[in-house]
Amino acid sequence: MDIEAFYEQNEARRESAEIEFGSEWTDKEDNEYELSWVEATGELYLMVEPHAHVTEDMFGDFRVSSEPVSELTVVVIGKVPSRAALEDLLQGWETAMPEENSLAWLYEHLNAPA
Repeated sequence: MDIEAFYEQNEARRESAEIEFGSEWTDKEDNEYELSWVEATGELYLMVEPHAHVTEDMFGDFRVSSEPVSELTVVVIGKVPSRAALEDLLQGWETAMPEENSLAWLYEHLNAPA
């Protein structure tokens, strides 16, 4: 679903604090994802952004195209009841995120026995 539909489904999401756990997670195809946690619902979600187009104008400045909200896809990948539990679960994410196919590390941690 797109990011706007995600928030429309549950207004608690829109009004809640969110904590981002990096925006450079990658899959096997090198797509980039942002990982966030919604405090009010406990939802951990990935948002994938389409690749932005970078262009250079006649003055040599670089411009990054902004993508429509409808192209920001959200997938809820789990529920974690508290920030402390989430930080325990994701311990080491800062080191893992820049690695190739870092989503594999993330899924491994989410599916590890408690």
